[in-house]
Amino acid sequence: MTHITDPDSGIGRHDKGEHRGEHRKDSPAKSEHTKDVRGGRRRGKGLHRRTFLGGMAGAGLGAVAAGGATFSLLTDAGRNKAGAATNTATLTVPDLLEGTTSDGTTTFTIKAETGTSEVVSGVTSSTMGYNQSYLGPTMKWTTGDTVLLDITNDIGEDTTVHFHGAHVPAKMDGGPQLAFSDGETWSPTFEVKDEARTLWYHPHALGTTAKQAVHGLAGMIIVEDDSDTSSALPSDYGTDDIPIILQCLASDTGGDIKYDLTGYLSSGLVYPVLCNGTNVDDTTLTFEATKTRTRFRILNASPSDIITVQRSDGGTMTQIATDQGYLAEAADVTSIRLVAGARAEMVMDLTDDVTLQAVITTGWVRGGSGTYDFLAVTASGTDTPDDLPSTLTTIDRYDTSDFTARTITLGQSGTTMLIDGSAGTSMASMAMISTTLGSKEIWTVKNNTQLEHSFHLHDVPFQLISINGEDPSGVELGWYDTYEVVGGGSIEIAMEFTDFADDTYMYMLHCHLLQHEDEGMMASLMVTES
Repeated sequence: MTHITDPDSGIGRHDKGEHRGEHRKDSPAKSEHTKDVRGGRRRGKGLHRRTFLGGMAGAGLGAVAAGGATFSLLTDAGRNKAGAATNTATLTVPDLLEGTTSDGTTTFTIKAETGTSEVVSGVTSSTMGYNQSYLGPTMKWTTGDTVLLDITNDIGEDTTVHFHGAHVPAKMDGGPQLAFSDGETWSPTFEVKDEARTLWYHPHALGTTAKQAVHGLAGMIIVEDDSDTSSALPSDYGTDDIPIILQCLASDTGGDIKYDLTGYLSSGLVYPVLCNGTNVDDTTLTFEATKTRTRFRILNASPSDIITVQRSDGGTMTQIATDQGYLAEAADVTSIRLVAGARAEMVMDLTDDVTLQAVITTGWVRGGSGTYDFLAVTASGTDTPDDLPSTLTTIDRYDTSDFTARTITLGQSGTTMLIDGSAGTSMASMAMISTTLGSKEIWTVKNNTQLEHSFHLHDVPFQLISINGEDPSGVELGWYDTYEVVGGGSIEIAMEFTDFADDTYMYMLHCHLLQHEDEGMMASLMVTES
């Protein structure tokens, strides 16, 4: 293992000034806030989206040249299924997994298993799921409770289960050190320290994460708390609090789901788009909103593709949360862009019917593209909801002037992906970042490739300090655990390591384009006592 224990010097580059102010709905900044959230503005030194795509195509061709393969960046580009669906079906809401509470601990029983499902319409695929043949039930945790998860592996190979975004001890985090064999049961237990937010669970074993996740091992976690904001928001699961798991996969026409570079470069592929496990390529799902205000929790569970959610009529949605919980105040947005692994929450006050669309753009060498009407919402509520709270939570922006600074470099060598020059294809080979409990750090995550990356940090949430050299604004001022780093770009993030230290078990930092993770873009994070 390559140890990187000495952070860069570089203290005092940021202070607590210009972009730390509170939001106000009636402030002059509101229109600018909305423009930033909606728009595709060029961000200073970073690459514009179109520039990034062009650069990525050239780098991708070079990366696979040794193997003699050729590919296009966007396959079937410009597909527009919006308004063209020939079928409708009722939205499937994932089951809510019931826990059993005894002696102050709530136990959830989960089995990773194999099965079959229709990923490509009309074709049967071999799949995996938790307690079912594809995807998994939703778990609800409550802040302050103790949970125990009895997870049995029945998929015929090693796996782990990672609680993406959860602040838990390293030995309960489900990273690759914690892989367990077919037929075994892993039983992590911990206190829920997270406040209200949307998390998810999925595999995290070395070299098999993409394979297992694209075949269906994924499910949502809802964390509830007793805050005034939570009490004021819709929370009746399946009625006015709706999970939306979006995926864009790759498959051949026979239903063989692809997950690695070889698979994605094979011919005759289709890129099915799924919502809660149902293909929406030519089917628009329907949902009757019996309450006027409805909350949607959106997860991009794709292996690599970027998904932007918008309304077909161009109207606004009210975003209330990012990956790691509530925004300081609700923000009216016209689109919500999610890289692989990211989540967001939004509400709509529905007085008219609304259709939600998913705009797919590939984040990898090949992938889906196009616009899909995935959910037609019928407004049938007759109630009049109260105004949303003017403040959802307090977000104290970090003063990073005395934070320890590091640079994390994302790189590549051919098709091998690197962090700080090391390929994390084994625990021994990956770079390790060492820090101590109580440390406050600011990281520059620098993308030295021309490829898209989705940077994910385990253990603690982070604040965005800069994005390609520019200050964050709008919803970017929320808390995150997963964020986009465009080709040639960089982000600065700040975090504080609290609660958990361990000199044996490590957390991870990696690209959440799952193929990049499996190809080596993963490093260890060791948090020890100071």
